[in-house]
Amino acid sequence: MKDPDLDYSYVAHPSQCGYLPAETWQLKYALVKNLTPEKYWDLINKGWRRFGHVLFRPACPSCTACQPIRVLTKEYQPNRSQRRLIKQNESTVLLKVQEPDLNDEKLTLYMRHHHDHSQTKGWPTPSLLGGVEHISSIIDGPFPVEEWCYYVEDKLVSVSYMDVLKDGFSGIYFFWDPDYRKYQLGTWILISMIKRATELGLPYAYLGYFVKGCRSMEYKGHYTPSEILYPDGNWRIVDPMHQDEKPE
Repeated sequence: MKDPDLDYSYVAHPSQCGYLPAETWQLKYALVKNLTPEKYWDLINKGWRRFGHVLFRPACPSCTACQPIRVLTKEYQPNRSQRRLIKQNESTVLLKVQEPDLNDEKLTLYMRHHHDHSQTKGWPTPSLLGGVEHISSIIDGPFPVEEWCYYVEDKLVSVSYMDVLKDGFSGIYFFWDPDYRKYQLGTWILISMIKRATELGLPYAYLGYFVKGCRSMEYKGHYTPSEILYPDGNWRIVDPMHQDEKPE
């Protein structure tokens, strides 16, 4: 049955999983021309994620490792390393929230981030045009996004794009300067989501998919308390790193 919120959808052919190489993944994609934050909130609660005008969610034949996860912002309890990072960064890393504005400074930062990850994680090396197209596809969505810019001593060190929903923030994409590793900017972006949501009275920070066993996705389980979206449509509080119950 066609979802009335989706203009067009299809399920890709099964292939080797990009998160867990021993598994097979299959993603469902959807194109949306018109989508409001309210409708997107409803789709997030059905397991969808958004990138520009394209939505996606797992439709894997035999694996349920990809679990939508959100942090309860008011109850957030940073662990020891997160507390140290908060103490280090809260007075040294400045956050500016604004409308997206692609410029040479941000594009250069994007390219530095991806060149570093191509060397350390085997990512494909993007072209300059590819970087422009990637960022533009994030900005050119069905509804406005926020651009969060992070500065250390007036130098731009990280950029993150956020959807603003009625009950929280949903992270889309971020990149950071590899020369500023000591600030753990990936971690700091998630902490910033939680802190800003709390300040605005928003109860959740939506982190996308948690995938246990995948280093690039498993870190999302270190922010507690958090909830996992189960196939029955209910969010349940769990410790993602030590959960006994798996979605079926």
